[in-house]
Amino acid sequence: MFKHNFKNLKIWQKAMDLTDLTYDYCKGLPVEERYNLIDQLNRCSCSIPSNIAEGSGKRTNVHFAEFLTTSLTSLFEVETQSLIYERRAYGSEKKLKECLELVAEVQKMIFSFRGRILNGGE
Repeated sequence: MFKHNFKNLKIWQKAMDLTDLTYDYCKGLPVEERYNLIDQLNRCSCSIPSNIAEGSGKRTNVHFAEFLTTSLTSLFEVETQSLIYERRAYGSEKKLKECLELVAEVQKMIFSFRGRILNGGE
């Protein structure tokens, strides 16, 4: 197993960027969604880099890959929440587009990285 300093992983850095972006986007959402969609989006966006960080400390690549998979499921959740916002025409359309583009980028990065570590590479 290759040990990873999660702060040096590009996937963690991009996931942190996504978390920042979603928190910023949520500032422009309707206050009545504070304890519903906003909290949900903030929680699942935080889960992405958190699971990458936690997985980086696991003993095997297989265990790390499981945490990367959990990060992916949180990404799918962020994407779904964002699409709900899009359907309801909430918040800044520009920021929402940025979020969705970054979600797609991070998904590709995690899929690729997970495949590499499972195949013995880094």
